[in-house]
Amino acid sequence: MTTTVPRFEELVAPSHWRTVDFISDLHLQASEPATVGAFQRYLATTEADALFILGDLFEVWVGDDALAEPGSFEAQGCAHLQSAARRLPVYFMHGNRDFLAGTGFLAQCGITGLSDPTVLVFDGQRYVLSHGDLLCLDDVDYQRFRVQARSAEWQAQFLAQPLATRRAQARGIRQESEARKQSGVTYADVDGPATITWLQAADAHTLIHGHTHRPADHALAPGLRRVVLSDWDAAALPPRVETLRLSRAGLERIALAPMYERS
Repeated sequence: MTTTVPRFEELVAPSHWRTVDFISDLHLQASEPATVGAFQRYLATTEADALFILGDLFEVWVGDDALAEPGSFEAQGCAHLQSAARRLPVYFMHGNRDFLAGTGFLAQCGITGLSDPTVLVFDGQRYVLSHGDLLCLDDVDYQRFRVQARSAEWQAQFLAQPLATRRAQARGIRQESEARKQSGVTYADVDGPATITWLQAADAHTLIHGHTHRPADHALAPGLRRVVLSDWDAAALPPRVETLRLSRAGLERIALAPMYERS
């Protein structure tokens, strides 16, 4: 697929921000309580001045009306986000699993939605933030589905179904995804030339993204790089619980697993 240069929203960090945290791909679900607990503890204890969630916070989001279901997993997760948002600004970008999280979700949690991509201006430096799936150009089937699933017509048809039906479909999607992982399928990675095109168009030097579950720091060209966020799995051996922290000193990976050991 050819590279399309998107429109870049811009967010200028307030001068009092000293540290900013980035996380993605937690894939929160009731069946993985260790990761849910680690996220809750992180929200309650982080000393960052702002938190950016770059997609796939939830394994799946079936619609904002799930928040009205008493005791639902979605409502519990939103309550923890709401508590954190009283202490620090929390920003949320859609991923490929929770792209149906809408204005109701943002309002109830007290968090701010981010366009994909967004340029963060911090300490005079420009960083492109993205979930990352838009740049996986070799995954042609997914890119076609992404266009369809982000359309207002498709979303209206899906959300018009009863909540129970949507939950059942979500379970089927999770089972298919797990089967693909177990089969050893290799997923497409972010396209390097397309990333360079994005960075040059945004007048930025670093792309920060998730989606691929391949945490690394890639040099792309002189002065240009992409930094990949880790996914979270607190029940793994060793546990994967990590944030990427930006300060005036630069970017640093912070391993949270020692602090959030499984209980």
